[in-house]
Amino acid sequence: MKIRTIIIDDEPLAIDVIKNYCDSIDDIEVIKCFTNPVEAMSFVSLNTVDLIFLDIEMPLLTGIEFIDTLKVKPLFVFTTAYPEFAVEGFELEANDYLIKPISYKRFLKSVNKIIHSFNQSANLLPKVFSSSESFENNSNSDRFLFVKSDYESLKIFVDDIVYIEGLKDYLKIHLSDGKYVLTLSNFKNLLERLPQNIFLRVHNSYVVNLDHINSIQRNRVLIGKQRLPISETYKKQFFERIKI
Repeated sequence: MKIRTIIIDDEPLAIDVIKNYCDSIDDIEVIKCFTNPVEAMSFVSLNTVDLIFLDIEMPLLTGIEFIDTLKVKPLFVFTTAYPEFAVEGFELEANDYLIKPISYKRFLKSVNKIIHSFNQSANLLPKVFSSSESFENNSNSDRFLFVKSDYESLKIFVDDIVYIEGLKDYLKIHLSDGKYVLTLSNFKNLLERLPQNIFLRVHNSYVVNLDHINSIQRNRVLIGKQRLPISETYKKQFFERIKI
């Protein structure tokens, strides 16, 4: 599984350096680059981001202020030409601190540490499953589902599924305990195995459990700390279902 990464820097040339370095490493996938940290904040709130490379000295919002505003912090590495910010950066538990100009050797050392940390965290979560037929119905399917791996099936209670996120060929099943399960599947197969009165698609990339919705803010669904978009395609169906 690749580490979903974004880069934030007000200098496009600095972004190019980091992106080129990232592109040379199989475990890293750069999904977006930003010169405006405010735009990046909106993106992080609506998408799964595993790792952020970000500059500290930026207009509108410094890198330190940016990280400090995040309730749920992904892995992050500060990049800057000013080493005097290092102490404050590490107080925020930065995974590393890269001084510009950044050499590839130093970058590689940092990323290897990140990959190790990411893999350790992943090992604490439920197993990543690979069966295209991930979900299996049973007589108690209204209460739980079994998720298959090559050698076992993981029992997931339906009530514990908060929302499901589509990630290319994978589905990311977010659970109420903060963990998640990744599985090779698609929404069509999944929705056929979930109670239709509870789970509803709100976006090409999201299915939500109606029982876990805290509020609706314009075209956003608030579930816990996550704000998920409601797309025009599913907007009418969604609002009819919840009778708004």
